[in-house]
Amino acid sequence: MSGAPETLCRAALAVLAEPDPAAKVALTRAHAADWRAGAIAEVGTGRPPDRPARPPKPALRLPRDMPRRRKGGVAGRAAFVHAIAHIELNAIDLAWDIVARFTGEAMPRAFHDDWVGVALDEAEHFDLLSRRLAELGSAYGELPAHDGLWEAAANTADDLMARLALVPMVLEARGLDTTPAAVRRLEANGDAETAAILARIGAEEVPHVAAGVRWFEHLARARGLDPVAHFHDLLRARFAGVLKPPFNSDARAAAGMDPAYWAPFDA
Repeated sequence: MSGAPETLCRAALAVLAEPDPAAKVALTRAHAADWRAGAIAEVGTGRPPDRPARPPKPALRLPRDMPRRRKGGVAGRAAFVHAIAHIELNAIDLAWDIVARFTGEAMPRAFHDDWVGVALDEAEHFDLLSRRLAELGSAYGELPAHDGLWEAAANTADDLMARLALVPMVLEARGLDTTPAAVRRLEANGDAETAAILARIGAEEVPHVAAGVRWFEHLARARGLDPVAHFHDLLRARFAGVLKPPFNSDARAAAGMDPAYWAPFDA
């Protein structure tokens, strides 16, 4: 890497165009450091691809075509870690995509600070999980992965509020809901190493959800919208999944998410 990119958008596009996961992590670390140090000073503009570059493996399948995940033993643990690693790799790209895709929206520097920080966290999470896969005798790409994760990006490419609603406020918030039980399960099965990684990821996802809430509500104020009502409208129009309990009320509260956002689904 010979010097910092001229703009943050160029940095984002470089990460999105990089197919190799390890290089994607390295670029994210370098560009985040450049942004924070002021070596990248301007946001700039750019046109991100419809899909980020991906390595030849893993094979990407529709969720319904995924093989049933093996449970128990080293193979089952590796399959679980692989699935989480795939989510985190996509999360790196989702964070950089939000930086580059919505430059037409007048957002303060703090917005870009937040999403560069999210991208860096996701890169560190992927690296931790990759190392854990190696300890389990596996590697990212050795198992198929589902290709449904980028659907939320495609469904919200036209509207920053929709992106914030579906990605941090729905998908990442679901991670807050499911992580504690997964950590307990791993600990009960004697996998303290993976449990510790997952607990760290869960804790570091709280600020990601908080960033989503903060900027969603910022835009709601700017557009004269009721944030909770508009959130529900966006889910009805754009979210193909189903929100259902349990909800981690404490973690969601720590992220600044009012219970009114999920109250209609908590039945």
